[in-house]
Amino acid sequence: MAKKKSAYAQSGVDIELGNQVKESLPALLASTRRPEVLGEVGGFGGLFALRSGKYRQPVLVSSVDGVGTKLKVAFDMKKHDTIGQDLVNHCVNDIAILGAEPLFFLDYLGTGKLTPKIFDEILTGFALACRENNCALLGGETAQMPGFYQPGEYDVSGTIIGVVEKNRILDGKHVRPGDVVIGVESNGLHTNGYSLARKVLFEKMGLGVRSRVPELGRLSVGAELLRVHRSYGPLIQGLIRKFNPQRGRPVIRAMSHITGGGFVDNIPRNLPADVDAIIDTGTWDPQPVFSLIEKNGKIDRDEMYHVFNMGIGLTIVVPEAQAASVVTYCRRKSHGATVIGHIAQGEGRVRLRHPSRD
Repeated sequence: MAKKKSAYAQSGVDIELGNQVKESLPALLASTRRPEVLGEVGGFGGLFALRSGKYRQPVLVSSVDGVGTKLKVAFDMKKHDTIGQDLVNHCVNDIAILGAEPLFFLDYLGTGKLTPKIFDEILTGFALACRENNCALLGGETAQMPGFYQPGEYDVSGTIIGVVEKNRILDGKHVRPGDVVIGVESNGLHTNGYSLARKVLFEKMGLGVRSRVPELGRLSVGAELLRVHRSYGPLIQGLIRKFNPQRGRPVIRAMSHITGGGFVDNIPRNLPADVDAIIDTGTWDPQPVFSLIEKNGKIDRDEMYHVFNMGIGLTIVVPEAQAASVVTYCRRKSHGATVIGHIAQGEGRVRLRHPSRD
């Protein structure tokens, strides 16, 4: 006899389906497990025993974020296995630039109708990125909300918790005039500026996610836009171990994750109020996707650097004498890097210097 469908399932929320698709969760979470994780999957809260003996004055660092309208590209491409990586890596970078080691990550997934294949792809991405960043996937929440989302769509957000020794927090207090700014390459748009990018590429240019244009080489527009947001977490931890002593003035003085708000809003978040960062935009070549958007959207160049990362996902402020060593270290770790500016007396802001177009 066929089992009667519950009233709740008929209204659009299938508890049994939800339980079925979560059957793979224990194995995924176990693959990211750290020794500090306690308990099993499915409790009301995740348990993590901080090894306080490792630190003299441990400071917990937290951040929460989403993926934004990059999700729209994933929907159109019917490709969901990179979205989880984007979210984890974005969150890791946000706390790593303060010097924090990521400890654990929690996810939230909201959708109208739970689709097992899509759920598995997203969660597999979470687990993969957590393993790569040595961060435990501690748990999360999946909400079925019929009528709230368009068919086939969903939203994701994530919360990350990390830890840093209090006297090793990279808050920019050691930044001085004469220091230089190093830029570390991004991997395309990462997870910011997609509303503007989509408007230019899909509305103004009339392209689709499967379209191909010479500027993007062998990749389709959709594939270019779904490049995974690069993680700088392992690189940053290595830089701190190599260049910053336990005591004394650090070589790595400040870092910024170039996300929403571009250079203009993000670099000042770790600058003293009496200095400016002078960025020479002609010292590196942004990926072709940025010039494609700028040209066809007729977007002012300053606005491009206020919206997008323009090919630089991380900035690092160091003394000029150590800049070459830091750049070399980044390159040896397979991260393109170059000096892109310097620190001068100022008012805690960014000044962009563009090369002449003559």
